[in-house]
Parts: sequence; structure tokens; C-alpha cells
Amino acid sequence: MTLEPQEWLILGITADGRQFRPSDWPERICGALARYEEGRLTYSRHARPVSRQGQSGVVVEAVLEELDPEGFDFLMGFARDNALQIVPGREVIRETADAAPAV
Repeated sequence: MTLEPQEWLILGITADGRQFRPSDWPERICGALARYEEGRLTYSRHARPVSRQGQSGVVVEAVLEELDPEGFDFLMGFARDNALQIVPGREVIRETADAAPAV
């Protein structure tokens, strides 16, 4: 039995091993799916910037493909167009303490 990843991690490392620039690319790309709530910008709970072992990246939950196919395609297309590494993330969705309403 194999489990499908419940999230994908887009890393800021290109296929040839170079660091992707600018350094704030995760915040910029996640900002495309963000919205204003109570006067401040809030990232989607299904796509958010992360830092893993010193590397910048974006976690994209697989459920985003069903909830917002265009947003999912935008994020994955950005990664492919810029030759960024896309690796499977967790096989189970993690619970967040500050879970906001689904976007």
C-alpha cells in the first residue's frame, strides 16, 4: 500500500543546484493566493512559505488542486518554469493551531 503525498514542497533550489533568487520568492508567490482579512494580508492555509534546513520554500497542500485548480496550477507552473525542485511532503495533513477558514 502506498500513500499519496498530502502536500508538496517547492524548494528554492534549481535543478542545477543553484539558489533561486530573489530570496523572498516564497512570500511573493504565496501572496498571489493571499487575501485581506481584518485589514491584514493572510496567506492561504493550503499554500504557505516555509524554511526547511536553511532552504526557503513553499508548502502546497494537495487539496488545493481540488479547491482552487487555477491557484494550484499557478504554483506548480511557477516551480516548473523556474526549474525548482518539487518534492513530496507529508503523507498526512498536519493540524495547525491557528487554523483559519479554508481558502
